Amino acid sequence: MQYSVEINVMPLKELLDPQGKAVEHGLHNLGFDASNVRIGKHMTFKIEAASKEEAIAKVDEACKKLLHNQVMEYYEFVVSE
Repeated sequence: MQYSVEINVMPLKELLDPQGKAVEHGLHNLGFDASNVRIGKHMTFKIEAASKEEAIAKVDEACKKLLHNQVMEYYEFVVSE
């Protein structure tokens, strides 16, 4: 069965996010009252698996091994049919 996957990878909250700070300053310059801007990655793809549980396990493994840097980032994902 084919499953849709959406993954968000974000910098750890404890770490400085220079890209987020740059965007926050740019938004302030445009007159937007923005704060705590964080820049991350959003990924979507399809995956083949026998069950939703298997799909979740595969996505979790991909995140741990390839899609995020555990020292600097955290991830969350949704798997749907």
